[in-house]
Amino acid sequence: MKKVLLSLACIAALGDTMCAKQINDIKFEGLLYLSPETAIDMMGLKIGQQINIDTIDNALKTLFRQQYFEDIWIDEQNETLIVHVREKPIVSKVDIEGVGDSDKESINSFSNVKKGEIYDIDKIEFAKEQIKKFYELKGFFDTVVDAETSRLNERSIEIKFIINRGENIIIKSVDIHGANKLDYSDFESSLANKEREFMGWMWGRNDGKVNLFELEQDASKIRDAYYKEGYLDANVSAPYLRVSFDNYNAKLEYKVDEGEKYKVGDITITIPEGLIDIEKTIKNFALQKKDIFDITKLRKDTGTLENMIADQGYAYVKVYPDINKDIQNNIVDIAYTVTPADKVYIRDVRIMGNSATIDRVIRRDVFLAPKDLYNRTDLRDSRDALRRTGYFEDVTIKEERISKDEIDLVVEVKERQTGTLGGGIGYGSSDGFLINAYVSENNLFGSGVSTSIDVERSDKELSGSISAANPRIFDSVYSLSGSIYRKDYDYYDYDELTSGFYINVGRKLGRYMSVGARYTYETSELSDISAALKHDIDKDTSGYLAKTLKSSITPSLSFNNTDDYYLPRRGIAASTAFEFAGLGGEQEFMKSTTKFAAFYGLEDSIGFDLILRYKAQFGWIGDKGYLPYNEKLYLGGVGSLRGFESSSVSPKNEDGALTGGKISFLNSIELSFPMVERIKMRGALFVDYGMIGNDDFEEKRASAGAAIEWISPMGPIQFIFAKPIKKEDGDRVSSFEFTMGRTF
Repeated sequence: MKKVLLSLACIAALGDTMCAKQINDIKFEGLLYLSPETAIDMMGLKIGQQINIDTIDNALKTLFRQQYFEDIWIDEQNETLIVHVREKPIVSKVDIEGVGDSDKESINSFSNVKKGEIYDIDKIEFAKEQIKKFYELKGFFDTVVDAETSRLNERSIEIKFIINRGENIIIKSVDIHGANKLDYSDFESSLANKEREFMGWMWGRNDGKVNLFELEQDASKIRDAYYKEGYLDANVSAPYLRVSFDNYNAKLEYKVDEGEKYKVGDITITIPEGLIDIEKTIKNFALQKKDIFDITKLRKDTGTLENMIADQGYAYVKVYPDINKDIQNNIVDIAYTVTPADKVYIRDVRIMGNSATIDRVIRRDVFLAPKDLYNRTDLRDSRDALRRTGYFEDVTIKEERISKDEIDLVVEVKERQTGTLGGGIGYGSSDGFLINAYVSENNLFGSGVSTSIDVERSDKELSGSISAANPRIFDSVYSLSGSIYRKDYDYYDYDELTSGFYINVGRKLGRYMSVGARYTYETSELSDISAALKHDIDKDTSGYLAKTLKSSITPSLSFNNTDDYYLPRRGIAASTAFEFAGLGGEQEFMKSTTKFAAFYGLEDSIGFDLILRYKAQFGWIGDKGYLPYNEKLYLGGVGSLRGFESSSVSPKNEDGALTGGKISFLNSIELSFPMVERIKMRGALFVDYGMIGNDDFEEKRASAGAAIEWISPMGPIQFIFAKPIKKEDGDRVSSFEFTMGRTF
């Protein structure tokens, strides 16, 4: 501004001669980005206006306040005002040094210093302060941020933020004064700010880093822990953080007044008559009379009651739980008041975000249509059904209120890449090097039809297949799929060459269940039989056939109410199938396969995206005429008993050959956790336990390990590291496996 005032002094030196003149024209010197018309409008001067020092003064100040200019001065020549300006440069490049790419991305998102904007020192200073606050919220203090500028040319400038990230404050102890009935271990899992554990740098251990953003919420979480245990009078102070900036260690303190524990007294519901059976509803609540009060169960019951009413069309229902405490007897009565409002109908269902998928493919899995009565369960089931298709990364259904009794549903989908062309190279300790090439499309032309061509080569296998499937023929409840395949596999005691095809017809039964029937026609030839297995064959009085034909029919029943195709966090997926072989050909047997998987997300409970998974599989096969070795049951490998080589666990004959089993059971417990959420990479810890035998479970094995799970653009990829924890001498073990295309 000092340069502007000096210019005004020059105007004053012109004296009264200038003041007696009119403005006949206004010209600009040095104007690059702004147009003269825009600059004149900013100044507020007009042609014909008398030249007045005060007017010129105000015009200059107004123009300078727009922050486009570094310097401004005015000359007058023959009643023409010549406005000399030097515009501020344009920011041509913004660079950030001293931090990682992830932090750079975050800083760029909130920084107000952008490429293409006019250089402004105030914005730079503000950005420096915002960067410091950003690191404070991440637990880094005393962060130093410098901003260097360099001219690229007369019109452009480069800004470089140099960040020296500060130090983490480490919580050495968390003291909760007054906590007698509960202690730190009762709160620790839910707190964001925890005291550092021994070897806190190790994954899975508490590192003790301060998270200022969550500090205030931690007091509420402590109070919630008391409310879960019935201490309704518990009072928790605001956190007090004592920091020593000599070593950046801290002590975190809370003060607690616990109060007494309450039990549940009477439970009542005030609601318009006829909507629910009040007595039956209360009996199904998680909280019952004489139970210790639990705020989590109260919230669950409130949600249950709200959904019951919303499923009857009352989209805007409100449920108010009122807690009435009897302090002397430590009893709490719970009174729910339900305000249903008006019934709501669907006016329209709009689809958004689908550039590839046809609208009707989405609509067939939306269980609400125009003129339908609103139903919240139908809404949730629609979202889950769309996620189970595998066509979308995310699905949300928004409710747009139109009037007191009408609502629009807006189905917003984010499509994922469903077509892939590529391949991969990997290594498994059992199969050696793996080479895979494939082309697939799981949503052909947006129709929901899937097709694939797959070729795989490893040290033990050469296989190929061509497959196609339509899950909803003409948008009906019927499905049709089929495949042509050929497989050459080297097992431990024989080589197998199979080729054939199958056709499967299915039908949906409601939202979650479907039935199907598969016909399989397959030729199978065994060769290079080991001497150990040949001894077993020689003892077989039924006669051994090297080449056989299988013609079979397999009815199946499946159930799936999970909430996602690739990464379910809720629900059950179960199926059972029974194969009858003997519709022509030499092979005659019956085989039963039953699978079960349950998924439970823990994020709502603990505030962290852990997923608990349980999977089990039961197999049985019975000889009804001729049962070849390659149809028998084996365990081991990816998707089976990890930590053991593929198909290496089965009963053995006295010569040590694997003869296959007739009954098997396998189950796994897994805990999945996020690793790099931006690229959808997760980790998992697991324990597998399997049993197999002929008349009984003679062979029992167990393993444990970890896996990296990545939903890549090419589909799901797993890297599995496993170690047997129960094995026998002679077992073939596998420490690493790699797989593509298998869902978790």
